[in-house]
Amino acid sequence: MFSSFFKTIILALITLVAIVFLSRTSESQYSNQPLVWTTSAMEAIERSQSAPAAILKGEPSSQINTIQLMAARGEYEAFQIVIQAPKGNLANVNVVVSDLKNRDGAIIDHKNITLYREHYIYVEHPSPQGWQANPTLGVGWYADALIPFLDPDTGEDIQGAELDAVPFDLDAGTNQPIWVDVFVPRSAAPGEYQGTFTVESDRGKSEGQINLTVWDFDLPIKPSMNSFFDIWKDRGIQAQTLLLQHKLMPSLRLKYKDQQEVIERWGLKSVRLPFWSGANSQTCEMKPAPSMQNLQDAASRYQSDLLIYVYSADEIDKCHDLEQTIKQWAKNIHEAGIKHLVVMKPKPELYDAIDIWVVQPQMYQEATPEIAAVMQQGDQVWFYTGHKAKYSPQWQIDSAPINFRIPQGWIAQSLDLTGVLYWRVDDWTDNPWQEVPVYSQGKNREFPGEGMLIYPGEKVGITGVVPSMRLKWIREGVEDYEYIEILKQFGLEDWALKVSRTVGADWKHWTKNPQQLEAARVKLGNKIEQLSR
Repeated sequence: MFSSFFKTIILALITLVAIVFLSRTSESQYSNQPLVWTTSAMEAIERSQSAPAAILKGEPSSQINTIQLMAARGEYEAFQIVIQAPKGNLANVNVVVSDLKNRDGAIIDHKNITLYREHYIYVEHPSPQGWQANPTLGVGWYADALIPFLDPDTGEDIQGAELDAVPFDLDAGTNQPIWVDVFVPRSAAPGEYQGTFTVESDRGKSEGQINLTVWDFDLPIKPSMNSFFDIWKDRGIQAQTLLLQHKLMPSLRLKYKDQQEVIERWGLKSVRLPFWSGANSQTCEMKPAPSMQNLQDAASRYQSDLLIYVYSADEIDKCHDLEQTIKQWAKNIHEAGIKHLVVMKPKPELYDAIDIWVVQPQMYQEATPEIAAVMQQGDQVWFYTGHKAKYSPQWQIDSAPINFRIPQGWIAQSLDLTGVLYWRVDDWTDNPWQEVPVYSQGKNREFPGEGMLIYPGEKVGITGVVPSMRLKWIREGVEDYEYIEILKQFGLEDWALKVSRTVGADWKHWTKNPQQLEAARVKLGNKIEQLSR
């Protein structure tokens, strides 16, 4: 009996020692390896946030390092690879991706996958807290600028840049997210594709999986949503092309040699002619209207199937005695066969003078009946983001990612808004890679990153400019808009708008949950594929 008891005790001690040994061995291995996981493009990754609980529990890496994507042909779909350095830091980190293949051997070449290292910028002057349901994220580091792995013009590795995407080193406990843009070629066969990504470093390699479902329909090259995103200074052809690649219409300060190629390849949809009255909320004065002949001459440089318009005045609701001058501008513009855009609330005495009205959310709320009236007569109504409407999505660097996506694809569709305007994308400080501009409206009314959606490329070794993450999120919203447009063509407008309004019914009622938005997008995409087949 004593012998049996003694043997039991000895066996228990041996088991305990083995458990402790294996635990310490596992912990040692875990602590020496970088932590790698994938996540949605709609998550803002903090520099020092904890890794997912599944990684910390040691669950199988395949569950954490696998991303599931769904996209149409001609669509960009993005995700993030997050790398966290273990104790002892991490050195010489690089990321590579494979081709994506389906069961039948069809391939989406890895050249359709673009990698960027996300660059953090410190925000010292945060936006006002605003609406409690949509708080800004406060003082701190924000990933925003995107450093490309390859030169976008040549497809070659970038050499000698002050800020190089890879390889990079990483301090212990610090996160480095990698933005991954997957473009689905228009020639891609529908179905399920798989590929891999590999994180290489001085601690070895970590591999993850990319699963992509290609739906059997296409997004159009020319976006259905109208837009105008102004580039104030000459930033080169590359800046204009970058906006077009993100489904947004730039100010064409430089002329492309082959206009038709820009239309067919990049989806150029509209052109703003270079006529400006000088009228805004500060001046409240309009220059005399350009002649009909001058307007016609300017318009003749562009193909007639483009939306050609004059943006004559901006935020003039509080200005007085401008109606007659606006009507004179409108007369000449309309005689030249061009559209007239003004940023203001619709006024009955100007219903015949303006074709495109642009309002921010508070203006929309204040002029809802008038907006309905001009829509009824066939005018377009566009939107822009505004600081006064605390309840609406905001476009500052410290705003949650969903703010940049939900107005275009969801709220705009729900309210029948057909375009978006943004006043400037290139408002750079002296050192934009370290300090973003702060638009100030007085004490405790500062808006970091306002007016800046692109970064100068010189520091990262390229000619031209590079995108921000905010520009990518805006693009995602323009692509969402297409899903509902396609369903309208199938005669399912009511059904599609019902889905849209569960995500973004209006400027006050919209989800803050990216998973809800993605679920609605998948629902729309599945319906389109079902109808297409």
